[in-house]
This record gives sequence, structure tokens and C-alpha cells, in this order.
Amino acid sequence: MWCRTIILAAVVVLVAAPAALAVKIADITRIGGQRSNILTGLGLVYGLRGTGDGGDFQPAIKPLATMLGKFANPATVRELENVNNVALVSITATVPSNGVRDGDKLDIFITSIGAANSLRGGRLFVTPLTGPVPGSGIFALAEGAVVIEDPATPTVGRVVGGAVMETDLPAKYIDNGRITLIVEDPSASWTTASTIAKIINDAESTSGEIIATAVDPKNIVVVIPSIELSRPDSFISRVQRLPVPILPSEARVTINDRTGTMIVSGDVEISPVVISHKGLTISTVLPTPVPTPQRPMVLNKEIIALDPTGAGGAKLNDLVNALDQLKVPAEDRISIVKELHKMGKLHAKLITEGT
Repeated sequence: MWCRTIILAAVVVLVAAPAALAVKIADITRIGGQRSNILTGLGLVYGLRGTGDGGDFQPAIKPLATMLGKFANPATVRELENVNNVALVSITATVPSNGVRDGDKLDIFITSIGAANSLRGGRLFVTPLTGPVPGSGIFALAEGAVVIEDPATPTVGRVVGGAVMETDLPAKYIDNGRITLIVEDPSASWTTASTIAKIINDAESTSGEIIATAVDPKNIVVVIPSIELSRPDSFISRVQRLPVPILPSEARVTINDRTGTMIVSGDVEISPVVISHKGLTISTVLPTPVPTPQRPMVLNKEIIALDPTGAGGAKLNDLVNALDQLKVPAEDRISIVKELHKMGKLHAKLITEGT
């Protein structure tokens, strides 16, 4: 009988094939043009209790003087030198990937860019928001009470629904009678793109013509049939609902040094190797002819061999089990896997995060 203590110092996830036979095309792709955009602006937060930029911060006082002049209440910069209840801020709003329409509201994020100590209790004055491209025009107007979400950073705040769209900003899916399916990075490969193209051709091509072509590991260009062009919604919906069989995934090991997490996907193999970890042992209890808990035979080991016959084909799962038996701490497990990859013994793509 084997006795083994499992130390949960590191989280190791072995991703097995899911029970489902297929996923939908929409699960692993997005349509070209289906992307978010950023609106930006520069404005003033007023109503602060002495925590603003101060009269000596000219970048805030000058726009304040300009604003007052627009409301028939002109004031010079010198006259505003004692003002400390306003702050110059940057404003950003994210347009969702499906686009927005005139009148829709977006949350905005406010960040002080001057000498203000806090934006708590302030309110953003009406400010136009433009697109990321210079000269793109005004897309929305922003205004509202600033809410400080993190007390540790009172110079950063949020206005829920603070931006009101003044124009339509729809997502543009169709380009010259075509859509482009973009495979999400975790699934992107020539195999996946080619498979998706074949599935679409088999399901939607009525006369054997090629309507879907994989142009690279991430992009599949799909020609909308002429009969569907006036109402492409049904065609796009059918394409997105087509099933894609579960394909063998890329052999990959993802390590997060900060959290001590190691995630393994695909069929990761290791060349013949012997790993020794000084000072750590495993205990194997061999039963006597009449095994009883009172009469075990204990053997201690400090070395475990993977694929000792040299036949090849040892799996990373074998290494995980071996390190588990050796009770190797999280940081050491990660170091061992990195060293195996460095030596060319780990046959998988190694991705390191959290450094």
C-alpha cells in the first residue's frame, strides 16, 4: 500500500477534454468590427472642499476663466488665484464592442491630472468627449457627481452613466459583402481556422463554391451569399451557431509566478529525465505478508525517475505526481518546470505571467 501526503502549496490544473462534443463558432470567435472604442475628454471637477488644484495651477484656472466667460461672467486668471475648489481632470469612456446609439449612457472614469488632493464631493462640469482619432468630432457629453471607488486613491473617480451619446456609433460588421471571423487568441491556430472555414463551406455553400477562407490562424473571411445580403442577420446567426468539434489543444504550460499557479493544457510530454530535490523524501509503505498498520516497512527516497527505461513519452502529469510525492513547494515546482523547458526536456509552449 502506498501512503502519500499531498501538499497543496501550488495549484496545478490539468485540463482534460470536456464532456461536450463541440462548441459553437460564436464561442471562440468574434466578428471583425466588433470591438470597443475609447472616448476621451479634458474637463473640470468643481465643488471640492479646498482639495482642488489651487489658483497657482494655471492649466486648471485658465479653462475655468474661459468657462465663466462663456456664461457672461468673465474673470481673469489673477482674479481666480485663490480658487481651490476645482480640479483639472482627464475623462475616459469605453464604447462596448456592440456599439451604441444616440441617447445611450456610458460610465465615465475621472482622473486628476493636476495638484488636487481629492475629488471627493466634486461634480464634473459638462464636457464634450471625442474619439481616439484627432478631429473625429464630438460623440458624447459628460457630466455628473464623482464617486470615489477606492479611498486609497481619492484623485480617481467614476460617474455612473455620466456620458450621454450625441450620435450613433454602431459596430461595422460587414465590409464589401464580407464578414471576418476572428478566432480568440487561446483557440487561434491554422487547424482551428481551417476547420471553421470547412464547417461553414459544408453548411452554407449551396453550389459547392468556397464562401469561407482561412487567411491566417486568426482570421476567416466569409462571403455573404448574394441572396442574404439585404438581410444578413439570419446568415450571420446561422454561422455563429454552427458547431465546432473539440480539437486537440496545443501543448502549453502557463505559469503565474505571483500566485504560484501552473496550468497545463494539451498533451505535454517530457523527455527521459531524473529529478532530485535535496532534503525532501517520499515514504512508501510496503505491507508485510500479514499487513497491519502496526507493522509497515517504510522506504525513503530522494530521487524519482521519469521514464527510466528511456522509451520516451512520459507525461507532465507523471512529473506532477512525482513532485507531489516529494512534497516539493510551489516555487520549486515552478523552477523545475522552467528548467526542464530551458533544457529542452519539456515539449510544450511555456507561458510565464505575473512576473
